[in-house]
Amino acid sequence: MKLTDMRLRWLLVCFASVGLSYTHVCPAQTLPPITISPAVDQACSRLLAAPALQKVLADVRADDRRVLQEHRHLSEIPAPPFKEKARADYFVSRLKALGLSNAYIDSEGNAIGLRQGRGNGPTLVFTAHLDTFFPEGTDVRVTERDGRLYGPGMGEDARGLAVLLSSLKILQDNKLPTVGDILFVASVGEEQLGNLRGMKALFSGHPEIDGMVGLEFSMSKDAELVSVATASHRYDVSFSGPGGPSFTGFGLPSAIHAMGRAIGRISDVRPPLNPRTTFTVGTVGGGTSVNWIASDARMSLEIRSNAMSTLAETEKNILAAVAAGVTDENNRWNNGSITYQTQLIGDRPAGQTPSDSVILQAATKAVTSFEETPPRLKGASTDGNLPMSLGIPTVVMGNGGLTGGFHSPNEWFDPKNEWVGAQAALATVLELVGVDGITEPLLVKRAGAK
Repeated sequence: MKLTDMRLRWLLVCFASVGLSYTHVCPAQTLPPITISPAVDQACSRLLAAPALQKVLADVRADDRRVLQEHRHLSEIPAPPFKEKARADYFVSRLKALGLSNAYIDSEGNAIGLRQGRGNGPTLVFTAHLDTFFPEGTDVRVTERDGRLYGPGMGEDARGLAVLLSSLKILQDNKLPTVGDILFVASVGEEQLGNLRGMKALFSGHPEIDGMVGLEFSMSKDAELVSVATASHRYDVSFSGPGGPSFTGFGLPSAIHAMGRAIGRISDVRPPLNPRTTFTVGTVGGGTSVNWIASDARMSLEIRSNAMSTLAETEKNILAAVAAGVTDENNRWNNGSITYQTQLIGDRPAGQTPSDSVILQAATKAVTSFEETPPRLKGASTDGNLPMSLGIPTVVMGNGGLTGGFHSPNEWFDPKNEWVGAQAALATVLELVGVDGITEPLLVKRAGAK
């Protein structure tokens, strides 16, 4: 039920401080810089200097115009949360057209295709996500203004999907033999309440996976690598009470008032600055009419942190604030009839790829070879959360170009020098799986992996 303008204004006044999620007072967590070992540096340099790799990287740039058209086409295929099939069908058809006859859509909806290496090497997932932030019915047509392309999901993650397909095309065109296997995956369930269902299914069904390179965002001014999985818990909270006419029933507690008191207390919670921890009440609703004491109210909230222990402590404080808000409303009217229920609707695990891991060294070497400055490490909530939580070497990196307006109808993508991110991503993948006759894989097969 939609809120009336008056109720919405009242709620916004009460809840304004909560919606800021403390991002204005919670600085980015500082992560240690990456040091590339001499062995990794020499192996990567040898690979990047090889004529076969120089040809591959030149082809990445030459494929730029075609990639942009495919990027645009992918962006215009609707893929709202839980309804990604049309885009998955297209992706699988392209995998098959590029020579992966084994490509398929798994039971969860992921589009998957395996490019095999020579054998006895590691298996690396190379992935981007299919779903967009936007609900069904969103106008996904792409428009162009002043050199930028505008459209919901243009930067995240249609660009990543296009880079995956371009990378496969170039590997196939050059008949480049790798040592390890590359598992191309377009995943479902990364956005909104998808709860990483695609990644959970993938890693449950593929115990042979030894590492993952994810493409999630376009390069900003400074290159970044995601090495920390930001955990999150999301809740629906519902409040209920007797309700009644606002005049003759005055004195009855209100479900909306109880929610307001709860949110006021939530806004007083002070999470630690390090590890970075945030929260927000994202949506509110309820009530029947302006002249009725509300018998129902509901809100959704999210808590995020770069550490599970800190998430748990902040979560405990926020849920205690909800309980205290209900108690406040019941005590105000000396009537204990307001009750509430919480339901966990999102659970994304934490994790971290150590800064000295080979996968981060390889990605840093690749990015530094194409970018002006070394990348910095950061934490984020991505598909990488799942493998990082399992201890599987993982890096999530940029996919080229510039972007802005994330998760808004005015999301935009600037293709200037977009091939640079694609070159760095493919170079990272090849460093990790090795190229037959040039370098052995830097990624090590995990103990116990099939």
